[in-house]
Amino acid sequence: MYIPPVPPWPQTPEEAIAQQERLARQVVAEGEPLQVRWVAGIDVSVREDQARAAVAVLRYPDLTVETWTSATAPATFPYIPGLLAYRELPVVLKALECLHTEPDLFICDAQGIAHPRRLGLASHLGVLLDRPTIGCAKSRLFGTPAGPLPEKQGSHVLLLAPDGQVVGAAVRTRAGVQPVYVSVGHRVDLDWAIQFILSCCRGTRLPEPTRQAHRLAAFPQDERPDLWTWRPPTP
Repeated sequence: MYIPPVPPWPQTPEEAIAQQERLARQVVAEGEPLQVRWVAGIDVSVREDQARAAVAVLRYPDLTVETWTSATAPATFPYIPGLLAYRELPVVLKALECLHTEPDLFICDAQGIAHPRRLGLASHLGVLLDRPTIGCAKSRLFGTPAGPLPEKQGSHVLLLAPDGQVVGAAVRTRAGVQPVYVSVGHRVDLDWAIQFILSCCRGTRLPEPTRQAHRLAAFPQDERPDLWTWRPPTP
């Protein structure tokens, strides 16, 4: 997959915050992809300052795995909440470079605009690639629920910033389990993002693309190589 040139990575938290504020102005929080045939799930795990990113590309709507890639690289930026994209995005881009299938949409196990500077990893990636992205995180970073979340599967409640702006939603993807936190990444609107995430959940809390990526990003006992790509055999 072609990766456009990216701005130089900041070296300090102050530089990173300033860059986030600039890039956040480029986020487009509206739109719907005309057709989604391939959806990519992205997740990153970090162990002892080594980051592993996995990208699982699934056919949509049947959600069968078409291909996946993983990459491992040092996580050189310090662990600072709100700046995790600078720790994780370099290895995500490294994994994406190995893809032979061009995804129509990316779902990141990360925040989109539900972020103090409206630029979580999903939005950051969307701006860099200029592709539609959705943030679907397992925990809440920013925003306060507007009310209680019903237990019924498919229900959601909006997340509000201190100024009242809607930044995302807590979404019940399965009754009786904790919600996921959905936010616009880039070039999608929130309502569409919520419905798309629900369409990707098949009886599990996580949507299938990020569920597969989460499994692949884990550091196994038998270490995988730094770069790994799997594609189904040609018939």
